[in-house]
Amino acid sequence: MLSMRRVVAAAVFVCAAAGFGATTQAASCGNGPGGFPAWLQDFKKEAARAGISQRVIDSALSGVSYQSKVIRLDRGQHSFKLSFDEFYRKRVNDAMIRKGRQLIGRYASTLSSIEKRTGVPPEVIVSIWGLETGYGRNSGSMATFPSLATLAYDCRRSAFFTGELLAALKIVQRGDLTPAQMRGAWAGELGQTQFLASSYLRFATDGDGNGRRDLINSVPDVLASTANYLRAYGWQPGQSWEPGTTNYNVLHQWNKADVYVKTISVMASKMAGRG
Repeated sequence: MLSMRRVVAAAVFVCAAAGFGATTQAASCGNGPGGFPAWLQDFKKEAARAGISQRVIDSALSGVSYQSKVIRLDRGQHSFKLSFDEFYRKRVNDAMIRKGRQLIGRYASTLSSIEKRTGVPPEVIVSIWGLETGYGRNSGSMATFPSLATLAYDCRRSAFFTGELLAALKIVQRGDLTPAQMRGAWAGELGQTQFLASSYLRFATDGDGNGRRDLINSVPDVLASTANYLRAYGWQPGQSWEPGTTNYNVLHQWNKADVYVKTISVMASKMAGRG
């Protein structure tokens, strides 16, 4: 759920909307499907004025319709009230830790290179990978553009998701993914570690050297981009990630929920053989 993701709303929106400026509020939001077609036509015009090509606009937004399911999921979010022990038991088990250790071995060369470049150790990266999507098994299958367009039109968080929708168009324009490839969680999170589109633009990096940033299909891109995110928020190489440390606070930039961050910390320590 978006409420459990790493959302720093103001900073993310400012970045996502760069170049969109005051035009983000040009189209009126709505609270039902009736006004969506007119809103979408207005948004397409504003996206073109922001520098998105007509080819990208057409390929991503033609035929996009209002998604009532997305609104139901958005309205159905509940505050996160599980204790750490409850959350950890619900999300992590010994098999998951063993799988993480196996993946650290399988991608040892890639992870070593990433650590030299960013300072982020393999155990932390792989713990995030496992906790977010079960190492890529559960990345989501909902089409990104209908979801983001619906949430951008909806009045509850229109400005935020208008920025995310524009960021998603920029991902296509940059050549990283096609609209058809962009499938993920209901609120638009993409890839095996669930990047918001604006974070994808800022932090995704080409880990496999093919000239694209593909956080859906390329494991090296996923691992390198996750580390790049943490480095950008101040990860300290060679230091602990335990509670009370600078690196623990950096993990809070990934996710605001303390039980989530503590779970990453404990998982990483277990994978490192320290817990």
